[in-house]
Amino acid sequence: MKNNPIIDVIIPAYNEEKSIPKVIAEIPDLVRHIVVANNNSSDRTAEAAAAAGAQVVFEPQKGYGKACLTAMDWIKKQSVQPNIVVFLDGDYSDYPEELLDLIQPILEEKAEMVIGSRALGERESGSMTLPQVFGNWLATTMMRYMQGANFSDLGPFRAIVWQDLLNLNMVDQNFGWTIEMQIKAHKAGLRYTEVPVNYRKRIGVSKVSGTVKGVFGAGYKIIFTIFKYW
Repeated sequence: MKNNPIIDVIIPAYNEEKSIPKVIAEIPDLVRHIVVANNNSSDRTAEAAAAAGAQVVFEPQKGYGKACLTAMDWIKKQSVQPNIVVFLDGDYSDYPEELLDLIQPILEEKAEMVIGSRALGERESGSMTLPQVFGNWLATTMMRYMQGANFSDLGPFRAIVWQDLLNLNMVDQNFGWTIEMQIKAHKAGLRYTEVPVNYRKRIGVSKVSGTVKGVFGAGYKIIFTIFKYW
């Protein structure tokens, strides 16, 4: 990777008014654009993100993957494209300063994609529910035996070479986004690795693990995606 790479950050956000300024404030200064995809929030997420210095794009159709795709579309329109794109959540559960650890294997040309693994890092008590922990274990175990892909987590905090991300032709619009990226990267022969990241209780209520519908919806979509690309 060349010196002084261009790094953009994508943050899909739904009702993260209280947390999004904290996330943006702790992202390292080497990042060029922080693109917050406001995913039909009913609060002042967009205003808070803009005031904190982020570029805000709007996606009225709910869906994690849909928000990510909209942010990617904005980046595609820039006259100078980034070298690396980093994804993280807007709920302040990730530690944005760990972005530096996340991109290091790419800068050293040892990987094209890096997953921030909560399973390898330190998790604050209560930061992940039992269904989340079990779901990550089940999904990564299925990926290992069915796809031959070695991951310990489907964590949202991740970095990937921009052009390689474009080549993956991502399509999932909701819960299957993270696992689609990992499966496609493996099948495409990208070099990938994981680095330990820490995880804390989010600000607010989780849109996935905080509801029964979210838990079952995410679980179904993740398993469906594994079989889809088998």
